[in-house]
Amino acid sequence: MQIVRRNLKRAFSTLLLGMTPFLSGCLGHTRIVPKTRVATIVMTSDLDQLVKQIDARYSAIQTMNANIEISGISGGSLQGEIKESIALGGYLFIRKPEDIRIYLKVPVVSSLAMDMVSDGKTFKLYDAYHHKAVVGSNQVTTPSKNGLENLRPNVIFDAVLVHGVGDDQLVSVTLDTHIVDNSAISHKKDDLVEEPEYQLAILGKPQGKEVHTLRVIHIDRKNLLPYKQETYDESGQIVTRASYDNYQTIDGIQYPMKIQIERPLDHYGLNLNITKLVLNQKLDDEQFDLKIPDGVPIQQMN
Repeated sequence: MQIVRRNLKRAFSTLLLGMTPFLSGCLGHTRIVPKTRVATIVMTSDLDQLVKQIDARYSAIQTMNANIEISGISGGSLQGEIKESIALGGYLFIRKPEDIRIYLKVPVVSSLAMDMVSDGKTFKLYDAYHHKAVVGSNQVTTPSKNGLENLRPNVIFDAVLVHGVGDDQLVSVTLDTHIVDNSAISHKKDDLVEEPEYQLAILGKPQGKEVHTLRVIHIDRKNLLPYKQETYDESGQIVTRASYDNYQTIDGIQYPMKIQIERPLDHYGLNLNITKLVLNQKLDDEQFDLKIPDGVPIQQMN
């Protein structure tokens, strides 16, 4: 019996030895994959703290008065190309609960290019460059093939202010990682960093056995600040993806000065750069009163 066991051990050892070239890759092939490194700063938190931070940051901002530069992005992987329009300078005004106004100027001459205002339910847009106006509801009832026409003011409002968790909403947190190209900061070629993150999923009130995801807030663990937010429709598709960068502290409030808003289903988006920001300054009703000039044709949009 001992001879049999000894022979089995010898045979197993011989088998492993014979497989070594295959297991080690000597007789296989090598794939080149991007080399990454782990993050040096990783902060920790829990679900309650993350929710409180999101709620507190949202509640701390009642108004915004910003100088901005904004450009449009069209196309994507389906079209095989991405186009970015020329940047327009102007102003962004926000007043809670839902007032927003965007005033954009033509480059160089600084004349009015576009003026848009919304109270959260309806909106008005005056396109001075093309001498026309548009009015309608913030809720898109008849989606347009022109993705830009589906980009209503509330999309921008919800992107620039990451809302807190509603009383009738559920929330969960998961752990994940994302890859960040740190080359521009470290001045090292292909400096890819694996950054840990928290994913805060905001869920709607359960309907039967189904729970619908409303938003997912991605929180970077190097600073515990949101770097991305995804908003979903009822079918589970991402309708808006907002990315946040270049946080600065304004009156004790950390706020991103660079925001990108993507509309994947419409193949359109916006790059929003904030060059000057004043928070919680009193804004009057007149600052949200857009008067369309007489004689301008008005289009109704649903």
